[in-house]
Amino acid sequence: MPDPRFDLTGRTILITGSTRGLGWGMARGLAEAGARVVLNGTNQELLRARVEELTAAGAEARAAAFDVRDEEGVGRAIAEIAASWGPLDGVVNNAGINRRGPLLDFAPEDFQAVLDINLLGVWRVARHAARGMIARRRGKIINIGSITEFGGRATIGPYIAAKAAVSALTRTMAVEWGPHNIQVNAIAPGYFETDLNRVLKEDAQFDAWVRSKTPAERWGQPEELIGIAIFLASRASDYVNGQTIRVDGGWTAKL
Repeated sequence: MPDPRFDLTGRTILITGSTRGLGWGMARGLAEAGARVVLNGTNQELLRARVEELTAAGAEARAAAFDVRDEEGVGRAIAEIAASWGPLDGVVNNAGINRRGPLLDFAPEDFQAVLDINLLGVWRVARHAARGMIARRRGKIINIGSITEFGGRATIGPYIAAKAAVSALTRTMAVEWGPHNIQVNAIAPGYFETDLNRVLKEDAQFDAWVRSKTPAERWGQPEELIGIAIFLASRASDYVNGQTIRVDGGWTAKL
């Protein structure tokens, strides 16, 4: 018999950046656990296709096309979800980008673009969702970080800085909103095989480096984030707050 503590039946969960990669994988998993999922992205055609895919499989799903950089758009979308489909029980802040280059040559506007989506986007979505959660005295917020925050790596400085800040922001949200029975945690994925990482995966030297650094000796698969996402979105994690949980095949455990 399934453990009812992990049952998400009837819970409405918004996943930003959920039309592909890790976001899409988590959205499918949360839907399979019973959640009513709200997919997000800026490509409306792809959003419609993903919603149709989930509903064809028997899940409850809908789309919310907004850009996490747009403060008013975020607030409007979350209000519309609450009005038409019911208040949000959970949020997964997954939307993100990466831009590469040495710090000495990094264009300020590119640095700002990474921060605007990867860090400020988390704050915008979380605070609009938290207002309703505070009123109902319950909610789950899951922020997606990265294992890169635990070390330095050349050419992705703004990305690392943003992801490290997401963990710090997660702890602060947990402290401020915990008294309202809201749990805020982060997931720090390792190297996963996704469309966005395909170029890296197909680079034989980089692929060998990832495998050598990872005790599992392989890349992660998007479905391998489903378990932790379900746990953090369910009442099984009601006493877990302010944590950054690494899902990296042992990468950060290895000296």
